[in-house]
Amino acid sequence: MNTNAAGDADLRLDKWLWAARFFKTRQLAVEAINGGKVQVNGQRAKPGKVVQAGTYLVIHKGSLQWDLVVKGVSRQRQPASEAALLYEEGEASRLRRQALVWEQRESGAAAPGARGCPNKRERRLIQRFTRKTDD
Repeated sequence: MNTNAAGDADLRLDKWLWAARFFKTRQLAVEAINGGKVQVNGQRAKPGKVVQAGTYLVIHKGSLQWDLVVKGVSRQRQPASEAALLYEEGEASRLRRQALVWEQRESGAAAPGARGCPNKRERRLIQRFTRKTDD
């Protein structure tokens, strides 16, 4: 993990979210911050807000929510195992998120037709059903 020296241990919020692998690109991180999906110490922030060790963040991404404390700063995007060392998530937050993911997975498995595009057989059945007869 490339944590900076004590005098240089701060980073922009959007860069930190990108380096900690919460968002795939910095632009997605900026859009989430501007949309109010990220709170720093309980308040809305701008992408240029300085993040350092000890900063409390709340991140909303879809229906998921992370409550975490920044432990380190990295200016480069590292592998996920190293990126996880940049923050510490509360136990209640982790359990709540895992329960929500499990619930969504269970309800998604029971919903028929949630796959998306029809396969070849289903497409032919649809065409046969919607075809107009010339009788």
